[in-house]
Amino acid sequence: MNLAVILIASLMMFAIGIIGCLIRRNALIFFLCIEMMLNAANLLFVAFANQWSDINGLVWVFFVLIVAAAEAAVGLAIVISLFRSKRSVDLDQYSDLHY
Repeated sequence: MNLAVILIASLMMFAIGIIGCLIRRNALIFFLCIEMMLNAANLLFVAFANQWSDINGLVWVFFVLIVAAAEAAVGLAIVISLFRSKRSVDLDQYSDLHY
């Protein structure tokens, strides 16, 4: 594929992720949008690694996937804990996280 097409697709995925994080107040949708943004970055890493025949981009994808898995596990645990106390996943109701 053409690199410009991949760049546009990655930019669109990242933009959808940012818009989803800003508009939606559901914690699960928020985490899904963060995952979408991380996958958009992964798509760029793979595209540029393929374009320049360099493996460093693929190594970075591996590290981003590890961070995304850890973020998903910890985030889901926090959401489940807060859901048990408030019975809602709306982020506006969680003022307990403020210091």
